[in-house]
Amino acid sequence: MERVPQILENKIMSAGDAALLIKTGMTVGMSGFTIVGYPKAVPLALAESGHARELTVLIGASVGDELDGAMTRAGIVKKRFSYQSNKDMRQAINDGLIGYADMHVSQFPLFINQGTGPEIDVAVVEAAAVTEKGIIPAASVGCADAVVRMAKKVIVEVNQTIPMGISGMHDIFQVGVPPYARIVPIINASDHVGLTYIPCRPEKIAAIVMTDVQDQPAKFKPTTPATEQIGGYVAKFLKDEIAAGRLPADPGPIQSGVGSVGNAVLDSLSASGFRGLTMYTEVMQDAALKLLENGVLRFVSASAVSLEEDSRKYFYEHIDQFKNKIIIRPQEISNNPEVIRRLGVIALNTPIEADIYGNVSSTHVMGNKIMNGIGGSGDFARNARISVFATESTAKNGAISCIVPMCSHIDHTEHDVQVIITEQGIADLRWTTPEERAERIIENCAHPDYRPLLREYLARARAKGGHEPVDLCEAVTFHRRLNETGSMK
Repeated sequence: MERVPQILENKIMSAGDAALLIKTGMTVGMSGFTIVGYPKAVPLALAESGHARELTVLIGASVGDELDGAMTRAGIVKKRFSYQSNKDMRQAINDGLIGYADMHVSQFPLFINQGTGPEIDVAVVEAAAVTEKGIIPAASVGCADAVVRMAKKVIVEVNQTIPMGISGMHDIFQVGVPPYARIVPIINASDHVGLTYIPCRPEKIAAIVMTDVQDQPAKFKPTTPATEQIGGYVAKFLKDEIAAGRLPADPGPIQSGVGSVGNAVLDSLSASGFRGLTMYTEVMQDAALKLLENGVLRFVSASAVSLEEDSRKYFYEHIDQFKNKIIIRPQEISNNPEVIRRLGVIALNTPIEADIYGNVSSTHVMGNKIMNGIGGSGDFARNARISVFATESTAKNGAISCIVPMCSHIDHTEHDVQVIITEQGIADLRWTTPEERAERIIENCAHPDYRPLLREYLARARAKGGHEPVDLCEAVTFHRRLNETGSMK
């Protein structure tokens, strides 16, 4: 299969020439999801030339430094939506230099399709190939289908390092706009319900840039005794639910957040004897690839395959053997709330901090400094059969407690958090009152060094009375002391 059909060969040009199609003040939609499948050549050309400034950039999730980092340092980005993870962009956002708004992963394409935001002047997407019918994406889809659909014109970066064997792994299903939205007919995680390419008329493609630069490999912190302990507790919780008859032996699709805790949780499933499981998630990472090979997982549905360098090389070299085990979908489908609820997905996510009543922050430090964004955790937490948040009980080598009296920023309320797990233990919050939740989280999940402080806070809050005992002054003091000293010890 050719990467560019003859009818489109006249659209091939350099990255610099393609970048000139983007003008100051434009809104640019780009592909990419968890540092996979993002354009590199055109963003770098934009950053180098600096001819187009005040850009509004729409991307479904995090991308590599060649995009967010280079364009931030060049000072050409005015606004960025939605999820990001680049350190330079994060700093610029927190310094007020770039406007930023966070959104749920499932809602971002919907907002684009409804036209509630700015018109997309140009879409820039990475692809394995272009056909007369459309675009064959890279190892992610994210919101690429939405930005291609709504953009006035499209620039395609055809990356020749992506194996053509990826063709056929995508499942591009268009939901449409309410009240005429279509039902998503996914009954099993493995169901293929859409097209294998993003539809795009040849006349809409303004430029094609041939590239050979690979994505930056995913980088996850290595597992630690603490994250391994967390993984063990997650596996124990699931096995106990099965033993109690609350879950079947095949507990249904699993969703796992990105990072070292997520990888440790997946590794623990193998060690605990699980076999033949499925995943319905937004990001497939290294541990899942291993589990597909050893039979712990039989199928993975995701919006991106985000792997470290060695794993990515293996995946590409053996892509044919994974073709019937992996589907790569748009984020509107991978994170679709109705599908998540109907399939009975078990959600496993990682917070920045959780408070003693079960509220969770996934986005901000000390209430006002953005880290990355809410991502898809909200889509899964609110709609999952069981919503689990797992984290180490402390951060910064024990200097900060991840269990606090009150979250300084709340992304997921106590209503969406059913279970909290740390390396200290499990707090099952289902069918508990606020005071029962507080007691379970303090005694089972907080680090022993911080339990006395949390118990003291709860006692003072109880003295004030009320259904959910809260002492706002003491909660603020807790965070202020933490911010000033870096430790509550």
